[in-house]
Amino acid sequence: MKFSILIANYNNGKFFKECYNSILVQEYKNWEAVILDDASTDNSVDVIKNIIGNDERFRFFENDKNSGVGVTKSKLIELANGDICGFVDPDDAITSNAVFSSIKVFEKKKDVVLTYTKFAKCDENLKPIEVPKIVHQVINNNPYFFNCPVNIVHFVCFRKSIYNQTEKMNTVMKIAEDQDLYLKMYEKGKVEFIDETNYLYRLHSGGISQNDNKPTSREYFAKVIFNAMKRRKLKTIHGKPIPEEYTNSKDIYGLLEYQNSFSFRAKKKLIIFAQQIFS
Repeated sequence: MKFSILIANYNNGKFFKECYNSILVQEYKNWEAVILDDASTDNSVDVIKNIIGNDERFRFFENDKNSGVGVTKSKLIELANGDICGFVDPDDAITSNAVFSSIKVFEKKKDVVLTYTKFAKCDENLKPIEVPKIVHQVINNNPYFFNCPVNIVHFVCFRKSIYNQTEKMNTVMKIAEDQDLYLKMYEKGKVEFIDETNYLYRLHSGGISQNDNKPTSREYFAKVIFNAMKRRKLKTIHGKPIPEEYTNSKDIYGLLEYQNSFSFRAKKKLIIFAQQIFS
C-alpha cells in the first residue's frame, strides 16, 4: 500500500527543511512526496528543489499562476500515485511513525476511509508548546455530524479511491477547503482517530490559518456545513428548518446550538463508546 504525502507550498520554502527531514525518517518506507508550488513570490522553488535534489521519491510541480489552496490541493490529489493520501503543510512536520500508524488502520479496517491524530502546537522553531484537547474520536455514520466544533484537524489521511467517489475538493474555496473534504469523505465510510500526537503544527506570523482571518474562516466553514446539509438532503436540524439558500454564518451555526447541551454531549459519548466496542 503506497502512501502519498501531499505538500501545497506558497512562500514557505524557508521552513521546508524540517518538513523534509520528518519525511525522510518515516518508519513506513513505501511513500512518495508530491509538492506543488502555487506560484510563490519568494525563493521557495529554488530552496525546495535544492533540498530534495535528485531523490525520485520527491516529485515537484509548479502552478503556472497563483491559483489558491483549493485548486492546489485538488491538483495534488490528482498527481498522487498512492493508495492513501495525507496533507502536510511545508512549514509543519510529522513524527516518524505518522505514516505507519495510519497505514496500519487502513490495512486492518477496510471500511475506514479517513484517519486523523492529535497534533502539537509548536513555536516558530517547531518546539512543541501544547497538545490541544479538542481532538478525539467522533461519532460515525451520523448525517448530523459536521465536525463543528472541530475534532478532525491533523494528521488527516484518506483513501484516494474513495475520494474519487465524492464531489472531490472544492477548488473555489480559499479557506476551510480541508473541512469540506473531511465531510465529503465522512459520508463515504468510517473515520478513525489515532490516539497519537503525530503532527507538529508550527505557529508563525506567515501562517495562512494564523493570520487575522477568523471571521472569514468562520464564514467559509458555515458554507461548508450548509453544503453538507444540502448534499445529505436534510430538511431540518433538531427541529429547526434548514434555509433553502445560504444566508449567513449566524443562521447555520444557530442550527447547531443544541450540541452544547449536557444531554447531547453525554449521549454522543455513549454512542461513540458503543461504536468503538462493536467495531
